Amino acid sequence: MLLTTTPMGEAAFYSQLPAWFIAPLGALLALAAAWLFSRSVMARSEGDREMIHIADAVRQGAMAYLKRQYRVVAIVFAALVVVLLLLGLAGIQPIWSALGVPVAGVLSGLCGWFGMKMATNASARTAFAAKTSLNEGLTVAFRAGAVMGLVVVGFALLDVSAWFFLWNVVLPTPQTGLVGITTIMLSYGMGASTQALFARVGGGIYTKAADVGADLVGKVEAGIPEDDARNPATIADNVGDNVGDVAGMGADLYESYYGSILATMALGAAAAFGMTALTHESAREALALKLAVAPMALAGLGILCSLLGIFVVRAREDATFSQLLRSLHMGVWTASAIVVVGSLGLLLWLVGDVTDEANNTIVSAWGLWGAIVTGLVAGLIIAFATEYYTSYEHKPTRSIAEQAQTGAATVIIAGISVGMISTWIPIATIVAAILLAFRLAGGNESFLLGLYGVAIAAVGMLSTLGITLATDAYGPIADNAGGNAQMTGQPPHVRERTDMLDSLGNTTAATGKGFAIGSAALTALALLAAYVSVVQAELARQSRPDDVLIASMLAAAPQPIVPWAMTEDDHGRAVAPMMIEYRGHNRFAVVNLADQSQEFGAVALDGLDDHLIEFLEEHREPVFVPAAAISEEGRLAADISIQHGSHRDEVEIALVRADRMSIADVLRYYNVTLMNPRVLGGVFIGVLLAFVFCALTMQAVGRAAYRMMNECRRQFAIMRDAFRKAGMSDADIADPMRWPTQVKADGRTYPDYAECVAISTAGAQREMIVPSIMAIVVPVAAGLVLGVGGVMGLLAGGLTSGFAVAIFMANAGGAWDNAKKYIEKGNFGGKGSPAHKAAVTGDTVGDPFKDTSGPSLNILIKLIAIVSVVFVGLVVKYSPLIGAMVGLE
Repeated sequence: MLLTTTPMGEAAFYSQLPAWFIAPLGALLALAAAWLFSRSVMARSEGDREMIHIADAVRQGAMAYLKRQYRVVAIVFAALVVVLLLLGLAGIQPIWSALGVPVAGVLSGLCGWFGMKMATNASARTAFAAKTSLNEGLTVAFRAGAVMGLVVVGFALLDVSAWFFLWNVVLPTPQTGLVGITTIMLSYGMGASTQALFARVGGGIYTKAADVGADLVGKVEAGIPEDDARNPATIADNVGDNVGDVAGMGADLYESYYGSILATMALGAAAAFGMTALTHESAREALALKLAVAPMALAGLGILCSLLGIFVVRAREDATFSQLLRSLHMGVWTASAIVVVGSLGLLLWLVGDVTDEANNTIVSAWGLWGAIVTGLVAGLIIAFATEYYTSYEHKPTRSIAEQAQTGAATVIIAGISVGMISTWIPIATIVAAILLAFRLAGGNESFLLGLYGVAIAAVGMLSTLGITLATDAYGPIADNAGGNAQMTGQPPHVRERTDMLDSLGNTTAATGKGFAIGSAALTALALLAAYVSVVQAELARQSRPDDVLIASMLAAAPQPIVPWAMTEDDHGRAVAPMMIEYRGHNRFAVVNLADQSQEFGAVALDGLDDHLIEFLEEHREPVFVPAAAISEEGRLAADISIQHGSHRDEVEIALVRADRMSIADVLRYYNVTLMNPRVLGGVFIGVLLAFVFCALTMQAVGRAAYRMMNECRRQFAIMRDAFRKAGMSDADIADPMRWPTQVKADGRTYPDYAECVAISTAGAQREMIVPSIMAIVVPVAAGLVLGVGGVMGLLAGGLTSGFAVAIFMANAGGAWDNAKKYIEKGNFGGKGSPAHKAAVTGDTVGDPFKDTSGPSLNILIKLIAIVSVVFVGLVVKYSPLIGAMVGLE
């Protein structure tokens, strides 16, 4: 039975209004700052005519790709809305999901659009600003990246806070009680997750197809630099940097940020209403509101801290690479330090210490603050570990570069080993963060409150997303600036500065991926916990009548649970008459005597003695349980004594209200243990899903890159023939650096950048469909066949395997990339050397690792969780029927 919103609940909401206001005000501040930063960047000069021409080609290609991608995604969302509407009209789930899901998807798409527009406008401006000074170039690129970060946090938090206000004040219907509100809102995360997966997978396929073509055909075969104007794939490569690392990463972290806040709100409401130590409903409702508002207020505070951190980032003109990196770190550290101090004050003001009637503390503001700090510190540790294993300033990446001296095979071996070993710090950090946040929040006393601590740790980790995402989005802007400087032949000092900014961007991009994957693990765990809470709510909502009990017959382990209904006797006293009926093969059914047509399903009692089974087969004795015996917690244990010959057999009946079930009750109801074949099967399906998803995305990159490489080879052949006809000697033709930047052949100008852009665009649109749809369909199908237990196994398997594989792939790819750049700086033979060619091969293998499959996995583990949440009603209602049809009773 869902709790209803009453005038008292609305009054309680108004009492928390000052804290709630921090969220929308922070969101509006972020959007206003993003607009001001965009104006300041656009006020800069874009450079000379050639710089503007190159930037415009990249901009047009990027926006054309986004338009095509959004058309495909719109079709998927239209289908989702139809399905959600049908389920809502059938009463299987809240109908408002059909509105909230597309709204979240649209806002996520807008973040990608605005971020991409800013990034493509900023690249030439960064290159031109670098003519003045290194700090000027850094300022332009970083402020442009900040637009992406601030738009993401602004739109996400505005969406969450607006829906929360709507359901509490504008439309406080019985279906939107606080538990119901947060449950409905949690389903909206599917919109952000779906949009993120398409953006990440599509963008990753696009950028890596172009990158592989530019690297293997341009660098290795033709001997032309990656960003040289004579390389046909160079514009597509620059476009890909934006669609993958700006729009894709923005949508990815939008989803993490949005999902972590929603999951924390849902767990907070569930934890508060489950606290039986608070004897008054009004006290539980007030605490629920505080715990639900806390993550929104924390996110609003984090926006202000991020803005302060952004203004800290500066660089000296003679700065070294490590000093530039320290400058960016200083911005993140400053924002994090302010969040640490500010969040303590926020929690002391908003939550304080909540005590029961015996004056025992049941919720501690200091404990919740400790969980938030745990999340922040965990994020910083993961970022440091990622930097250590991927930056050429450190030993692991340099060891890969050293191995390049013996060929591509040893580069591949070294890169894989570095990627694998790099997983230990993030995994150990996440495990420690989970245990510490759970304990600090009070998990030893209240399991749900401990899970709330884990969830708010994820919000803490993401609270500085405004600046963290700025350091990531800065990377492709600096990369494009370097490409623009090289393609337009800027003076050496400009290219030195843009190369420095580009190298810094590669490290910050790798760090951003590690941060995104780490936050995804905590967010997915929060969603997993929220899933169980939503299952409990659905059991209560779908049971009939409203005052439903769940009966657990505890003859022996395992302890099955079956629904039970209250009724009245002839004197008007509330009783629960039930009858245990033997059905054969050690299976029993519980029948409601008030309405014998209501049978609540068969349960297994394998622990019963044979003589008791024989007796129950012959006798059907009703047992009457007085409702007054039910405790405040909604629980009752009654002993049944059955005369059997010269002795009596004892059976214990335990009752618990459906709307007061604990997580342990829900897990026992569905027998969620590793010994349950459904659960174990779900675990393997989750692991399989992660590996198949990686395989599909890698194959997609391979197919698209194959077409790109053939196109580059075709164009190079045409260009060589045209040079020959123009009278160039064979010696000049053999040296690509003597080629003109353009040549006419058969009425067309070569290199033909547009053709390569079209190949990447078409390949990405075609190849992203199957992996993305699979991530939506598999959890629903597994749930309908294997039930809730199977879904729990799938989520656990997908989370653990997906997290480890994502870290491995992202770090291996980043290390390969920076090993190549370390050689290009003049080490081990420098550019054009055999070691360099071997490193390029390693980088080519690493490209889909770090920019397609790896980053997409962190969206996968969140998407399967949120899809499972959205379709809980469908699974709870129909999985028993479908399971029985396939022989899985």
